[in-house]
This record gives sequence, C-alpha cells and structure tokens, in this order.
Amino acid sequence: MNKRMQKPIKVTFLAIGAFSILTASACAPVKKTRGNMLKDYQVVQVEEGIDTRSDVIRKLGSPTTVAPFDENVWFYIGQKTEKKGIFAPEVIDERITLVQFDETGAVKTVMDVDQDRMDIPLSSDSTPTGGLDVTILQQLLGNLGKFNAPQSSATDL
Repeated sequence: MNKRMQKPIKVTFLAIGAFSILTASACAPVKKTRGNMLKDYQVVQVEEGIDTRSDVIRKLGSPTTVAPFDENVWFYIGQKTEKKGIFAPEVIDERITLVQFDETGAVKTVMDVDQDRMDIPLSSDSTPTGGLDVTILQQLLGNLGKFNAPQSSATDL
C-alpha cells in the first residue's frame, strides 16, 4: 500500500478507538448517596445513657427525620443507588438508624432498623377519589347560572 492510503486508515482506526472509549465511559454506573448514610464508627461513638441530643447532633449530624408523634425518636436514613445507562436506579445499600431519647434527653437506644422494614412497592397508578366523574363539558358549563347574589351589610344601608 502506498502512504496516501495508510493515512486515512490510521485516522479511521483512531476515530473508532476514540468513539469506543467515549461510548464505554458513558455506560459507567452513576452512584449517588441520598440522606445521611452513617458509618459503623459513627454509630458506636454514641453512648447510651451518657450522650444528649446536642452530643448526638455533634457526632452524627442532624437527623433525617423525627418521629411525627414522639420527638424523642430520631431517624437517620441513608441510601446508596447505582444507575446504569438508561435503566432505573437500583438501591445497592441502605441504612436506617434509630436514636431514642429518654425523658431527660439522654440517649436511651441506638439501633439499626433495616431488618424490620417492609418493602412497599410504589404504585404508578392514580389515587382513586370519591365523588363524581365529571366530563370536560360538565366542568366548563357546570357553573353557569350559579352566581351568588351579593349580601348586603350594615355599611351598605
């Protein structure tokens, strides 16, 4: 082969190689951490019966949520997900840590609650509501003639 033919072939192979590398890197999984994913060494720092709310905040950070009916129960919720390409994210790690305080504000219990959770699938369906099924025409024409007469007040007299 002559030199003129070798140059386009080299450029073609170089372009194909660069395209392959870029395509492969686009398929790399994307990992995300949501919430407060506590490490074991952080959780063991919290001492039951000794630490207070402010100590827990200093050691673990602010809680993800507080129990709605008991301000003495704090939850630290963390989740790691991995998304590959166009597929939906997959949960690869999850941790829920409960910190419970007694009446004096001292730590009563620190425990993980992952094992006791129920896996409740999310539904993409719409929520059923009670009432009438109203058509678009009924919505547009439904309020015709339903005007309230202005009420007179003491200042109108």
